[in-house]
Amino acid sequence: MKILAFGGSFRKGSFSKIVLKETKYLLPSDVDIKIFDIKGISFFNQDLEQNLPENVVKFKLEIKNADAILIVTPEYNYSIPGFLKNAIDWASRPISDNSFNEKPVAIISSSTGMFGGSRAQYHLRQSFVFLNSYVLNKPEVMIPFVDQKIYNNRLKDEKTKEKIKEILKALSRFALEIKKMKNKA
Repeated sequence: MKILAFGGSFRKGSFSKIVLKETKYLLPSDVDIKIFDIKGISFFNQDLEQNLPENVVKFKLEIKNADAILIVTPEYNYSIPGFLKNAIDWASRPISDNSFNEKPVAIISSSTGMFGGSRAQYHLRQSFVFLNSYVLNKPEVMIPFVDQKIYNNRLKDEKTKEKIKEILKALSRFALEIKKMKNKA
């Protein structure tokens, strides 16, 4: 099982990026994860859909080759960061080559506030409905007060680690179920 993970934040010391990197240590034994850095993806420009930038081509290929997608996001102004939306827009275009079509997707959100990035997570879920992805509904992992759960650039909160293990295990099972369903069709 191959999971492609991306998101985080561009900020040095980003809490979401730390959570994203922590997933490597919390995987089920039969699952591999690859973290893709979306930092270099330029602003979406529909004029370039027929001649995609090289890093967008690579991003789309990584998504297509993955069995499942994991997104870890902070919450910016009650929503998702612009750079994350931008990367999703590129990967879904042109719509006839939507890399997220029928992909299993799981979302982890975090915030220094008490809602754990829930509003960002729900906005992402809304986008993936249009992209025809299969978004894992449960467990929902929203990490409140994330700044209090990280020490020396590592996630130290055991309850949060357990929730991340749960979502990774559930995403793996979900992806297998979808693969079986597609093979029967």
